[in-house]
Amino acid sequence: MDLRLPRPPAWLRGRRLLAVVAALLVLVGAGTWTAVATGGEPEVRRADQVMRHDGVRIDTSYFTSGPADEKRPAVLLGHGFGGSKNDVRGQAEQLAREGYAVLTWSARGFGASTGRIGLNDPKAEVADASRLIDWLAERPEVQLDKAGDPRVGMSGASYGGAVALLAAGHDKRVDAIAPQITYWNLADALFPDGVFKKLWAGTFFSAGGGCKKFEKQLCEMYERVAVAGKPDAKARELLEARSPSAVGDKIDVPSLIVQGQTDSLFPLGQADTMAKTIGDNGAPVAVDWISGGHDGGDGEQDRITGRVGDWFDRYLKKDTSADTGPAFRVSRTGGVDSTDGRTQLRGATDSAYPGLDSGDRAIAIGRGTKTFENPAGAGPPSISGVPGITGGMTQLSALGVGGLSMDFPGQHAPFDSKPLDRDLQITGSPSVTVHVESSSDDAVLFGKVYDVGPNGTEQVLPSQLVTPTRVADAKQGKDVELTLPAIDHEVRAGHRLRFVVSATDLGYASPVEPATYKVTPRGDLHVPTAPSVTTEATPVPAWVWGAPLGAALVGGGLLFTARRRTTSPPPDEELAEVPLQITDLSKKYAKKTERYAVSDLTFRVEKGQVLGLLGPNGAGKTTTLRMLMGLIRPDGGEIRVFGHAIRPGAPVLSRVGAFVEGAGFLPHLAGRENLELYWQATGRPAEDAHLEEALEIAGLGDALARAVRTYSQGMRQRLAIAQAMLGLPDLLILDEPTNGLDPPQIREMREVMIRYAEGGRTVIVSSHLLAEVEQSCTHLVVMDRGRLVQAGPVAEITGAGETLLVGTEVPLEDALVGKVDALPGVGSAVAAEGGLLVRLDGASVPELLAELLRLEVPVTGVGPHRRLEDAFLTLIGGSA
Repeated sequence: MDLRLPRPPAWLRGRRLLAVVAALLVLVGAGTWTAVATGGEPEVRRADQVMRHDGVRIDTSYFTSGPADEKRPAVLLGHGFGGSKNDVRGQAEQLAREGYAVLTWSARGFGASTGRIGLNDPKAEVADASRLIDWLAERPEVQLDKAGDPRVGMSGASYGGAVALLAAGHDKRVDAIAPQITYWNLADALFPDGVFKKLWAGTFFSAGGGCKKFEKQLCEMYERVAVAGKPDAKARELLEARSPSAVGDKIDVPSLIVQGQTDSLFPLGQADTMAKTIGDNGAPVAVDWISGGHDGGDGEQDRITGRVGDWFDRYLKKDTSADTGPAFRVSRTGGVDSTDGRTQLRGATDSAYPGLDSGDRAIAIGRGTKTFENPAGAGPPSISGVPGITGGMTQLSALGVGGLSMDFPGQHAPFDSKPLDRDLQITGSPSVTVHVESSSDDAVLFGKVYDVGPNGTEQVLPSQLVTPTRVADAKQGKDVELTLPAIDHEVRAGHRLRFVVSATDLGYASPVEPATYKVTPRGDLHVPTAPSVTTEATPVPAWVWGAPLGAALVGGGLLFTARRRTTSPPPDEELAEVPLQITDLSKKYAKKTERYAVSDLTFRVEKGQVLGLLGPNGAGKTTTLRMLMGLIRPDGGEIRVFGHAIRPGAPVLSRVGAFVEGAGFLPHLAGRENLELYWQATGRPAEDAHLEEALEIAGLGDALARAVRTYSQGMRQRLAIAQAMLGLPDLLILDEPTNGLDPPQIREMREVMIRYAEGGRTVIVSSHLLAEVEQSCTHLVVMDRGRLVQAGPVAEITGAGETLLVGTEVPLEDALVGKVDALPGVGSAVAAEGGLLVRLDGASVPELLAELLRLEVPVTGVGPHRRLEDAFLTLIGGSA
């Protein structure tokens, strides 16, 4: 549900447990220090520590680099809901390399931290953040503004963004914040205008581990509202007390507010109120609308990470030369890159935040009264989007491609404008006043605005967003002003705007009693245009600037006068039967680093193989898989699937199925219904799904008829694998498919993978469970620090003659192991149970024995090892 940061880099050898400073009166814990290798960059030191407060254990990590006696500002990084401190480790290490002391932690109820989830209770999670600031104030390397007051900033996405805001309101020691895709008022987010946002609320409680993981009053509140189908005053009061809005008048620190355009959970209106309130308090504020959000899409993580760093440089380091960017920026789709077929993002900026109602333009829409029905049981509901999984569709709306939206006949009222005589850029929240009458006392309505093409049939719902409203005392009839979702969308000349009022929506709870509604527009549709927001020019490709002057001028002229065409490298016929060929693949994330997440990676996968992708955290496994699926762009190299270069939308991607970073299911629908809905969203024929074959391989049986909320973790994982197998793709990619499963479930998952590969299909699985990989995989690719270490059959790697187990009479001291590791012709040496694992890199066995005897190693025997775990540790040299 939340946006995730790139997986962290590899870390090297651990040191022993450190005693905690006794002077820390409030927090008590113990930690381990680890040095993080960064390949030529400053070494990052990490201290893992458990701090105790109020009977709760809070798991933390502390990152620093550079001279230990150098004073520096501190940053607290929070994680998203359902995650842990590990999700922000990569950003923490980057900030540490840039001169900050960075503290991350797992919030109560998540990761290794104990306690119940309080949804950022001021007396619990927010108090924990203040105690972390207490701890930072005692660190000798942290810069202090005064005794007990460290120079500290806070950042985080979603749940972590909210705690940054709350801490700034409750603790005056916070000096700057950078909250991302988060909420200002949680009651307004989950109960907008008195309507229950049922799917997102259910996802919250499912992602948190169910009611038993939450504070009792929160669980009772959710169950009460879910049964009633609408919130009560007590529920609103409870969530508002845990929202940043409760302390909004006290938040007066420099704030970089990042909010998502594709976000039905925390839409742009939440950031609007946030920015205005903090700005009114006199603090510097910048607002950045990114392309992605909780519903998916492009989270622009590289750019945002860099901007957060610049923000803290200016307001924590007091570096007046730091460019914090414009007061307002919005990402817009700028066409298609002719080199790889990807949609381009361009920034549009303003020197001041325009709000959501700047540059009003009145658009006449159809008048008259229209009648429609709320069906008994409020079903089937209209669909604006499927919360959490429609982000891939929303980015296409700017290119004129429709999404999942659907309004059922007789359940909605449309009102069209005339075709526009010129292009219209909507930036903000459209609004319209309507007269509403209902056969029931209360009416629940959903307003939205479509972009309708010239033929009148192709319609796009920008960002798949809808505004709910509850109309009390509607029997008597009343005028209601509808403020529609905030969007940034260009409507082309010749298109129409279609204002729609619907009786139902998939993501929300509607009255179950049937009712008849009548709606009459009372005036024009008012559309904000934000005229002072200017869009950047489309970037000119680098090759133009590198060409001779004359050619550059010609190329520049062609750029502005000719239509750009999408090109793609031709298929390689020699690889037509090869599921995957990766050649010289490279990718790096942060703009201020030379460290590559993946560097010069080359390997090949054949039909019928179950290939295990292994490596320690930060080895580049997930980055490689995301590039393979076209989710992120490589900086160099090439990926070919069955001979075709990977490009977004390439037809060959229909032959690839993937399970990466979890799957989003609607908890109240049955397993089969979830899969059918997912396949419908692909737009492919139902008969191509091969649903029964995929389900037979997954082995879910009668459970498919039950609601997903009743599933065990193992069943959810198998349903996710079944979803990836729909269409029986020739290449199946699984990232950590056994996470959270018990041994019997892991065995079942192993059998699923083996069954799927039978018949010539191919499976790639990334996993930390080496014993399982050894039993289920036929081949391995081992990565470390972004590079290929070894590839080949499992038996060949586990039994490779160049890797030896040297038996010793007694365990060897670290210093002696280091001497062996440094021997000429030795690739690595790692202490192991019963002796020493040695990987040869040029030396022969007799030469190794001679050197061991010279070093007085008490050798009892030498032979090839046979366990994958030993081989793995030897290959990566202990960096796991």
